[in-house]
Amino acid sequence: MFSKTRVTETRPPQTPAAPAGAEVPSPEPDRGAEMQPTAAVAPRARVSPSVLSPDLTVTGNIQTQGDITIEGTVEGDIRARQLTIGETATIKGEIVGDDVIVHGRVVGRVRGLKVRLSASARVEGDIIHKTIAIESGAHFEGSVQRQEDPLSNGGTKKLAPPIGD
Repeated sequence: MFSKTRVTETRPPQTPAAPAGAEVPSPEPDRGAEMQPTAAVAPRARVSPSVLSPDLTVTGNIQTQGDITIEGTVEGDIRARQLTIGETATIKGEIVGDDVIVHGRVVGRVRGLKVRLSASARVEGDIIHKTIAIESGAHFEGSVQRQEDPLSNGGTKKLAPPIGD
């Protein structure tokens, strides 16, 4: 059985005294050196998302390759891998992400591979998605368009106005 102390020690482990006439096994070579990686290892990705608190107001665009949870107010575009809009949040701008979860208010376009609107969501704008889920009670004013790659920067065609305009 290995112990943490034994692996990290630099001095050789001591062997207990053997009875007279018994063969004394040679100590095992230090395996700590073998366990060390030979190539540089990239730092681990952040496990917890960045959070903008409810009392924070941001004017400008936000972009990250990680996850972010917004609880405050943002006037600008947001791009993230996983983007969660909290119940207290208000976003005025376009939001783009692989996974977009809306619990709060969004005024602007939503683009995501996977878009989820919870019962408390209030969205005023178009949604461009690959998959979408809208809970009962969510408020949504705009149009919905499915695209195979909603994250591409290619211009999305102008959606037709509602009939009667």
